[in-house]
Amino acid sequence: MSSSNNKKKSVLIIGGTGYLGQHLLQQLSNNSLIQHPFNLAFTHHSTLPPQPLLQAIHSNCLTFPLNLQNGHGFDAISSTFGQPDVVVNCAAISAPSACETDPATAMSVNVPSALVKWLLGFGNDNTLLIHLSTDHVYEGVKSFYKEEDETAPVNVYGQSKVESEHFISANWSNFAILRSSIIYGPQTAAPVRKSLPVQWIDSLLAKGNEVELFHDEFRCPIFIKDVVTIIRTLTSRWIADGTNMQVILNVGGPDRLSRLQMAETVAAVKGYELSLLKPVSASTINRGVKSPADISMDIKKLKQTLGVSPMRFEEGVKLTLADPTGITS
Repeated sequence: MSSSNNKKKSVLIIGGTGYLGQHLLQQLSNNSLIQHPFNLAFTHHSTLPPQPLLQAIHSNCLTFPLNLQNGHGFDAISSTFGQPDVVVNCAAISAPSACETDPATAMSVNVPSALVKWLLGFGNDNTLLIHLSTDHVYEGVKSFYKEEDETAPVNVYGQSKVESEHFISANWSNFAILRSSIIYGPQTAAPVRKSLPVQWIDSLLAKGNEVELFHDEFRCPIFIKDVVTIIRTLTSRWIADGTNMQVILNVGGPDRLSRLQMAETVAAVKGYELSLLKPVSASTINRGVKSPADISMDIKKLKQTLGVSPMRFEEGVKLTLADPTGITS
């Protein structure tokens, strides 16, 4: 059962300076969007939290340095913040090529053993652990995978996420694992270094450049605000009724799209020439890492379990390009 309902609830975001982490912090700290405000804290790995992020957060928020590989930093969180009601683990090495180059580091970061060990130290299961996994856990040999389908990843990134799912389900009794597809949307308050897919396509087409894109790899991209809504809904449900969860959900949008089709949507929204888009087969490019061909996901369970229906890609692209440098609150 959850802890007493009399005290203000607390949420800890692991990896708060990343793309999803920043959007979560802005939304969870905005009292106009949250019925019952939280005590918020987030972790960062190396550099100090950037000033634009701190300015964008609507309330006081504690920050903690944390090394997920060895657990250095958890003691300070315990003494200052205490046991959180909800932990959202957004931290990961998520570039498949980086995971392939250094599998040991990928496993040590992506399998949250230090995080789960820290939670076990509280001696209860009063914390809901929301963990971000990936559609790369699937093999990619069919369309619209269901959660109960076999996980058979073809690269180290997917393998590390399967291991993370197994570790959490074996060692922690209160969790929600979110198998996310490509997350897209507006830039964060403090711009992240990784390339954002819609903005990247838009910037190339705006220059009149031809762009080669895969026509034969399929995903179900999901708008950032929908991911935030899913996490908020899980958080509210746990805090409201205190019933432990053990749930795995596919977290994708409703559209099965190739990179080429994603770009065609951006071009249609902005009025670019479709002739700039050149289809290529994924098999013709050596990326140094094997990539699954079709990891589109069935999201019926997500809709039925949480009542959340992610928006169509075209609608998300319009919102992204209308607000390219930061999410409106």
